[in-house]
Amino acid sequence: MLNNALFTVDYSEMVIVKDIDFYSLCEHHMLPFFGKCHVAYIPSTKVIGLSKIPRLVDVFARRLQVQERLTNQIADTIRDKIAPLGVAVVMEATHLCMSMRGVEKQNSFAVTSAMHGAFRTSSRTRMEFLELIKLRNAVPGMKERSAAGYACVGDD
Repeated sequence: MLNNALFTVDYSEMVIVKDIDFYSLCEHHMLPFFGKCHVAYIPSTKVIGLSKIPRLVDVFARRLQVQERLTNQIADTIRDKIAPLGVAVVMEATHLCMSMRGVEKQNSFAVTSAMHGAFRTSSRTRMEFLELIKLRNAVPGMKERSAAGYACVGDD
C-alpha cells in the first residue's frame, strides 16, 4: 500500500498530516460515518511520502468499519512499515447512526485516538501533537485577511 514511498532521511522531528477527510460505513449499523483524521509520527530512519498518509486512511476507511479499529489500523500500519520513534492518530467523526436513529443527537461526534511509542510514553510529545492539530492556520502566511487588509485601486 505504501509501495516505494519510503525514504531514508536524517530527521527525527514530528511529521503531521492533519485534517484528512474520510468517509466510511459502520459495520454495525450499515450507515455512514465521516470526519477528519490527524496522523503524526516521529521518524527514526525513514519517512513516508506525504501523499501516502491520506491514501492509507482511505484504504482502511473504504471497508466496513468501526472507528476504533480504523484508528488502530492506521497507526499500526505506520508503526509496522517504518518503525518510527512514535506514531499518533486521532479521528473525529459524525456517525449517522447517532444522528438518524437511536439517540438522534445531530451535533454529536466521536473522537478516537491511538498513541504508540513516544506519543504514549512522553506527555510533552503527546500534548505538542494535540495542540498542533487544534491549530487551523498553522502555516505561516496563510492567515485569513480581512477586507481592510487589501488595497483597492483608486484608494487615496
